[in-house]
Amino acid sequence: MMTSVEATQAPAPAPGIEPGTLRAALEAQRAGGTPYTLKAAVGWVVPLAVELAEFHEAGGAAYVHPSALSVTSGGAHLDSSKAASPPTLAADQSYLAPEVRGASPGGARASVYAIGALLYELVTLRTVGPTMPRPTEVVPTLPAELELILGKALVADPAHRPDDLRALAQAIHHLAPTGSIAPPPADESHLDHDGAMDVDVSLSMLPPAPSFATSPYEVAVREAEQPQGGPDSHDELSALKARLEADRRPRWVVVKEGMDHGPFSAVELLQQIATHSFVEADLLKDNVSREERPIKDWEDFAVFAQHARRHRDIQAEKVAIEQVVVSEKKSTRSKAIIGAAVVSVLVAVMAVWLFTQQGAKDDTVAVHGENVTNIETQGGIHIDPKKARPGAGKGVVSTTADGTPILSGGGSCESAVAAYNEVISLGQKGQADITRGQYAAVLNNGSYVAACGAPSSMAVNVCAAVQNGRAVGVTVTTNPSNPGIASCIAGRVRAMSFPSNPKLDVARTTFAAE
Repeated sequence: MMTSVEATQAPAPAPGIEPGTLRAALEAQRAGGTPYTLKAAVGWVVPLAVELAEFHEAGGAAYVHPSALSVTSGGAHLDSSKAASPPTLAADQSYLAPEVRGASPGGARASVYAIGALLYELVTLRTVGPTMPRPTEVVPTLPAELELILGKALVADPAHRPDDLRALAQAIHHLAPTGSIAPPPADESHLDHDGAMDVDVSLSMLPPAPSFATSPYEVAVREAEQPQGGPDSHDELSALKARLEADRRPRWVVVKEGMDHGPFSAVELLQQIATHSFVEADLLKDNVSREERPIKDWEDFAVFAQHARRHRDIQAEKVAIEQVVVSEKKSTRSKAIIGAAVVSVLVAVMAVWLFTQQGAKDDTVAVHGENVTNIETQGGIHIDPKKARPGAGKGVVSTTADGTPILSGGGSCESAVAAYNEVISLGQKGQADITRGQYAAVLNNGSYVAACGAPSSMAVNVCAAVQNGRAVGVTVTTNPSNPGIASCIAGRVRAMSFPSNPKLDVARTTFAAE
């Protein structure tokens, strides 16, 4: 069968790419930055599909991929010796239908998938995979009929993929009739159903077409967010995220601690990774392609998992530094208590002496201290901020007329306690504390813990420093440790409304594991 095929002359292929193969021709075209025209792609694919049909009808089986296709003046032809072994190049591995990966060479049904992958790469210079864009997103001038054909050829489940290579050649020929001579007549209805088999494009590797009826806002936002400058790593990451979010199918399942979680759509999976529910070592399965491997080995998700890990490392470092600071503050406060006790003894001695010298005068001084719930280090000692060590006032927004510090919030429970240094004047009466029962009515309701996905087997400890009805410092720990769940619970505690009191109270509650 004679055909007209566009080819690109290029330097010697890169290592691992054999000269004279279709893979070498594709890489040469990629180096030029311009995909093949639809007419040229039809010239490559139609005669090859007919050749493969004859090969399989004669009982042949093969791994069909560009490195196993030799290029001649008449087009691309299967090299059966090269097609007997699985491909080694990553780009060629994308041509293997899911059922032949790690298995024996495939028949006509697997070759239909390979022809779809070849047609897709010819017109887009992209390879088939989870984040593949639709052809018209890469080359807007391509016809919609091309995407219909690719959707059927790239069905991942072989039970719902057509196996008629002649019908596929006939359908592709209609896209550009002048690209090659017409293939032998075939029944194109076999691309939709054949006997008891129905083709199901919902299982195709080709992502679904955008639905403006269901998400016009999202499409408008994605268009508005397109960067104005040249390409950079941030732009590439944004484009990858957009391609993942475009596929709304719940195709991803995560295996964590022996349990399946999901299925999730890509955007839901990215949210789980960002909140640290899943990490790089967790196993990720694609229900469409049937592939499974750790998240760190999925090129499309690994970069997001790495970013989440770096964020966890930074947070852990901040916590470690904060613990050192709190420890130092406790040590300094202990020394201050000892010094204050000595001063108190001296003041008492002086008061007795004055009383004996001025027996007719009876001065009664009442000092009211604020006893903050569950703060062992408070002890009724109040430190003048002017005499406190440097840094002790961090987190204080203002101080009221009676010396009560108003905290800014947003920190940990411990940092709020460390920042709260109150001045009590002689003769001043303090306001009554909120009771434990009032705080328990808010914190002991475990609905906010369950809402964050904490399992019944997890112990949760909550420390909330509360002032004026809101949590100005929150620390949440879980056993076993789960930073994502702990962060979620802390956020919900910060959003709670507590009984209002200008003094700082600290409430702690524990949800024991079942």
